[in-house]
Amino acid sequence: MSSSPYNIRKILLTGPPGVGKTTLVQKACSVLKEKGLPTSGFFTEEIREGRQRVGFNVVTVDGKTGPLARLSTNCDPRTLERMPRVGQYAVDKESFESLALPSLKAQSCTVIILDEIGKMEMFSESFKQEVLKVFAGPNVVLATIPMPKGKPIPFIESLKKRPDVKIITVTRENRNSLENEVTLPLLTMNKQR
Repeated sequence: MSSSPYNIRKILLTGPPGVGKTTLVQKACSVLKEKGLPTSGFFTEEIREGRQRVGFNVVTVDGKTGPLARLSTNCDPRTLERMPRVGQYAVDKESFESLALPSLKAQSCTVIILDEIGKMEMFSESFKQEVLKVFAGPNVVLATIPMPKGKPIPFIESLKKRPDVKIITVTRENRNSLENEVTLPLLTMNKQR
């Protein structure tokens, strides 16, 4: 399904893990803030000890930080049994919801950042409902989604099929040249709001 550039309101970045999607979103967010556009939402960031990734944090656009996931081996065994898992990581759903959900409900913001709509985040039914509201609303959205490995995730596939969505695949070859391709449409979309 092809979309007219005039009705695009949401940009989804996809690509393999570690390719630079979050970095690209953070750069775009900085430009939007410089231009004075009210922006809300969240980023995910890797937590590393030396060369080993030990987990992920959720960081709101306004700077609040909390755990999203940690290596299962680093979690308290008493809480580990009730935490959902993705591979070797245990997901702290309560921490994620306490930060991410309020950041998506900002009434006065113009651009909503969702980095990322992935397996860890989707353990939260409340998050999925909030994402649907954000996508149905008038706000401009910049989000990242995982590149499908194996069976596609129906929730993400439904977002990708929306007529107001543009999907951009980030690669190692194009990641340094995409900042304008992402940021300029967001600025244009906001003017059409």
